[in-house]
Amino acid sequence: MNISRRGFLAAAGVAASASVARIPIAEASQRKILYVRTRQIEVDGKAVTRYGVEQENGTFGLFLDPGDHFDVQLVNELSDSTLVHWHGMEEPWQQDGVPYLSALPIAPGSSANYNFAAKPTGTRWMHSHFGLQEQNLLASPLIIRDKAAMQENAQEVVLFLEDFSWTSPEEIFANLRKPKPLMKMGSKSDKDTGPDLNDVKFDAFLANDRTLDDPDVIAVEKGGRVRLRIINASASSNYTIDLGSLDGTLVAVDGNPVEPLIGKTFPLAIAQRADIMLELPSDGSAAAVLAHCEGRKMRSGIVLAPKGARVEKISTVTDSEGPRVGLDQELLLRAATPLIPHKVQRRIPVKLTGSMSSYIWSMPIEGQGGMPAVVSEKQRVEIIMTNETPMSHPMHLHGHSFQVVEINGKRIAGALRDTIMVPPKTQVTVVLDTLNPGLWAFHCHNLYHLAAGMFSTMAYRHVPQTT
Repeated sequence: MNISRRGFLAAAGVAASASVARIPIAEASQRKILYVRTRQIEVDGKAVTRYGVEQENGTFGLFLDPGDHFDVQLVNELSDSTLVHWHGMEEPWQQDGVPYLSALPIAPGSSANYNFAAKPTGTRWMHSHFGLQEQNLLASPLIIRDKAAMQENAQEVVLFLEDFSWTSPEEIFANLRKPKPLMKMGSKSDKDTGPDLNDVKFDAFLANDRTLDDPDVIAVEKGGRVRLRIINASASSNYTIDLGSLDGTLVAVDGNPVEPLIGKTFPLAIAQRADIMLELPSDGSAAAVLAHCEGRKMRSGIVLAPKGARVEKISTVTDSEGPRVGLDQELLLRAATPLIPHKVQRRIPVKLTGSMSSYIWSMPIEGQGGMPAVVSEKQRVEIIMTNETPMSHPMHLHGHSFQVVEINGKRIAGALRDTIMVPPKTQVTVVLDTLNPGLWAFHCHNLYHLAAGMFSTMAYRHVPQTT
């Protein structure tokens, strides 16, 4: 099966579908058709079959222009049921893609239609919310361009990061849940180093479906400008983005504009996104954009290469472990358009609890396990997340953007996000306006923490009926 070797700039071939009957496509003038299907990629020189979401012509994911509506038919060509979540969108809750909460899964050989305003604009993404399919690479970019981005005279490049294992996700999860010996006080694990940075020892890290042994080399203009849209679609891995000798300007996080922040390295937790503007070398040399895995001596990345540039070999192995992803840079971020000041009308405490030894994770709300965060429409709501565990938790709320306003007691007018990392023994407070009634998933975006119990909901008191 042929898929695009350039990944996200253009499709180079048409992917073959799974052995299911072709589904009649509903007629609509602007409707986009997305297929959930198997595809073949190459990892460490070996072919492997995984999942994907793509258009009929092989384009990986979905790219919408200003003014486009989100009018999509999702066709399931797998032999298993599935459902796709539109991460970062503010869609009607019935179209959110969470199995049994917002809709029933899509059976093999069936399809579902989605129709809503394409908002907010920015770097979003899509992924399965059914079982552990996300680890089998059932994820793709979802880019909603805005007018400002279209007018900035910059080439758009997507860097899509995923973690890869030859072991099935079901076996990975079963191994994580096996009983472990109790750790002595003062031991390596007790001090939250080493294994507590990573639950899973992955075999490879992918950037646009490829490793650095055979990286995605993207054609760019000498001395040109690039808007780099980086998406951490990994199931269980955090990264530090390394621009090498280049300076980059961070202009958006999770698709939402921030006041420009210049740097060479940028932390990126699971499910987060970063838009970085780059000025490419005027001498026409190639530039690598690398992602160092937290706590591992491994990395991935892509190469930006003008015509005729020499592309040097880059090792996937590093001399030192990737740095811990924390909140130092988060403290510096400021929303370009912060929420309008308003009195908080509802405060919701959330504790993040659990342990590596039992591998049971939870997030009791208001001190009650299994309790949803109950809100009313048109409230200013503050959510206080306190991490009592030795692991970091990237916390994601569906259907809403929130503003980070406090980290360990320090008040800030921080970034607007839909996913925020809460490091060990840390408290993070966010605020949001409840303007999208429904039953919304609220969970840790580490896939295995979610599967082991760190999942809840935010429920509006008056929920629109499912149509």
